[in-house]
Amino acid sequence: MNESIATTNSDELLRLAQDGDGTALGALLAIYRQYLLLLARTQVGRRLQGKVDASDLVQEACLEAHRHIGQFRGNTEAEFAAWLRSILAGLVANLVRRYLGTKQRDARLEQALAVELNDTSCMLDRGLVAAISSPSEQAVKREASVQLANALEQLPEDYRQTIILRHLEGLPFAQVAQRMGRSVDSVEKLWVRALARLRRDLGDAS
Repeated sequence: MNESIATTNSDELLRLAQDGDGTALGALLAIYRQYLLLLARTQVGRRLQGKVDASDLVQEACLEAHRHIGQFRGNTEAEFAAWLRSILAGLVANLVRRYLGTKQRDARLEQALAVELNDTSCMLDRGLVAAISSPSEQAVKREASVQLANALEQLPEDYRQTIILRHLEGLPFAQVAQRMGRSVDSVEKLWVRALARLRRDLGDAS
């Protein structure tokens, strides 16, 4: 990536991408990659566990974005993020149909998945921010979800999984413990350590 692109802000990258600049689009998608990966992991965990690699799903979503950027009609990063979520929802729907043995496209399934992904993104923005921030720090920046996703990706696997299951899938500790093959007590302690680590990492990055 050239230096001018690397230092370009996201709004300008979006404008350039819509004008057909593939390098700018690649840079913009790189910013959102961990965000998409986090969303993909929640869907893989809920619906496709053991059948699909979340990283492969994100790679395909990025390829779809490159192929169809001309169809994006928004003007803001929020609209771009929503567009990416809709692409991811369509890919997940295709995989669900494949593994359920159905071939016909189900628009209702895609809509339901899009709603789920949007809800997860909102939980990432608001619920998780509330868990790791003081009230005075909860003025959420536009890119907060991206920052959180990047920070989560740097956590140890068991820390990340605990936060995803507890905050993004909304599971009670008993179900988190069952999914992770741990005791409820150990999961609760792991969750406290994971939030403390995430809070520290985000503080260091600010």
